[in-house]
Amino acid sequence: MDARERHLRLLTETIEAVNSTLDLQEVLALVATKVPDALATDACFVYLYDERAGELVLRATHGTPIDELSRRPRMRPGEGITGSAAAARAPVMLESAAHLDPRFKNFPNLPEDEYQSILAVPILTRDGTLEGALNVRTRDPRSFSEDEVELLLAIAAQVAQSIEHAKLYAEAQRRVNELEALARISEAVQDSLYLEESLEAIVKTTMEALGATGAALVLDDGSIAWPEGVAAAYAIRQPLRWRGRQIGELVADRDTQFFDGDRELLASIATHAAVALEHGRAVLRGVLAQEIHHRVKNNLQTVASLLRLQARSEEAIDPREALEHSVNRILAIAAVHELLTERREEDVQLADLIDRLRSMLVQGVGGGKAVTASLAEVSLSGARATALALVFAELLQNALEHGGDAITVELVRRDGDVVLAIADDGPGLLGAAAGTGLSIVRALVRDELRGSLSLGEGRGARAEVVFPA
Repeated sequence: MDARERHLRLLTETIEAVNSTLDLQEVLALVATKVPDALATDACFVYLYDERAGELVLRATHGTPIDELSRRPRMRPGEGITGSAAAARAPVMLESAAHLDPRFKNFPNLPEDEYQSILAVPILTRDGTLEGALNVRTRDPRSFSEDEVELLLAIAAQVAQSIEHAKLYAEAQRRVNELEALARISEAVQDSLYLEESLEAIVKTTMEALGATGAALVLDDGSIAWPEGVAAAYAIRQPLRWRGRQIGELVADRDTQFFDGDRELLASIATHAAVALEHGRAVLRGVLAQEIHHRVKNNLQTVASLLRLQARSEEAIDPREALEHSVNRILAIAAVHELLTERREEDVQLADLIDRLRSMLVQGVGGGKAVTASLAEVSLSGARATALALVFAELLQNALEHGGDAITVELVRRDGDVVLAIADDGPGLLGAAAGTGLSIVRALVRDELRGSLSLGEGRGARAEVVFPA
C-alpha cells in the first residue's frame, strides 16, 4: 500500500505540474523533468508525433540537453524501441542491454547506449489517437514493476490530453498573432499614401510575426522593392497574387526551420501584401481605396479584441469550443463583407445577412434543430451591420447549443426602431446570461447599435435586441 500511495501522490504531482501551463514546449519539458522524479530513473525522452511527416520527433529530454543536439532525432512508429511502443500502442520494457536489442535505433548525437534499461510507452488520447511516445531509462539494469508501468501509462494518458489542449491554445494564439499582424498591415496601408511606406510596414511586420532575421518583397519584374534584415539558413517564399496573376513574392529568412503555422501566417500576410501593393500602384495612378482598407482595419481590430476578451475570460471553457466560437465570429464579419462586395452598395440588407448566418450556424452547430425566420426589409450601414452580425451569431449559437428543438428568428420594425428577437422552447437561459458571449452581445448592442438587450424566460428563452433604425 505504501508503494501504491507513493505512486498516486507522484501521479497527482506530475499531472498538476503538466496542467499548470498551456504552452506545448513547457508541457513537454515538465514531463521530461517530472517523470524521472516519479520513477527514480536517470533519463527521460519525450517524442511528439508529427502527423504530416508520420514521424516521432524528440521534443524534450532529461539527462541529455536537447539544445546541444546538432540534429533533432526522428523515427517512424515501428522504428526503434520507443517507436515500437508507439506502433503497438502498448508499453515495451527491457531490463538490461537495451542497446543490443534488434529494435534499437542508434542516433549518433543521442548517447542512449549508455543506459541499460528502458521502459517506453505510447502517448494516446482517449480515442486512441497517437500524440507521441516517451521512455525512461536507467544506467543500471532494472526491472520495472507492474505498478510502475501502470503509473507511466497513466501519466502518458494525462499528457496526451495536455498536449491536445496545448495545441488548441497554440492555434488560438497563432490566430491572435495573425490577426494582429494583419491589422497592423491594414492600418499602415490605410494611413499611407506612398507605396514605399506600405511595403516597409509589410516587411517589418512579417519579420516581427515570424521572428525572422530578414524579409523582402520581390516584384513581378524581379526587382527587390524592400529588403530588411539579413538572410539566414532557412527561407520560405510566398507568391503575391492579384486577380489570378502573380504580381510579386514575399520572402522571409531565419536561423530555425519554418513550420506549417508559419507558412499559413505568411500566406495570410502575402494576401494583404498583394492588396497593399495594388493599392499603392493605384495611388500612383490617382485611384484611392481608403474606405475598403478602413473597413478591413476596423473589422480585424474588432476580431482581435473579441479574441482577447475570450482569452481573458475567467469562466471555464473548453479550448476547442472557444476556438469554434471565434471562427463563427470571424465568419459573421466575412458575411457582411461578402454582401457588400456582391451588392456593391454601402448598406447591407439584414434579411439576406441573417439568412446567410442562419444557414451557416445551423449547418455547423444545429444538430438537426428547426430554425424558422420572419424577416422584414431593413438595411444598415456596413459598420452597424457588422455589429448586428456578431450579435445575431452569438444569440443564435447560444440557442442552438443550449435551447430547445424549435427556434424562431424575427426581424421587424417597431415605432422607428428595429427589433431582432431569437426565441426557443428549451429550458431557459441556464446561467448563460453571465457568459462571455452575452458580455460581447451587450457591449455591441450598447456601443455600436446604441440599443438595448432584454432576456426573457417563459416557455423557453427569448432574447430581444432593440435599436434605432
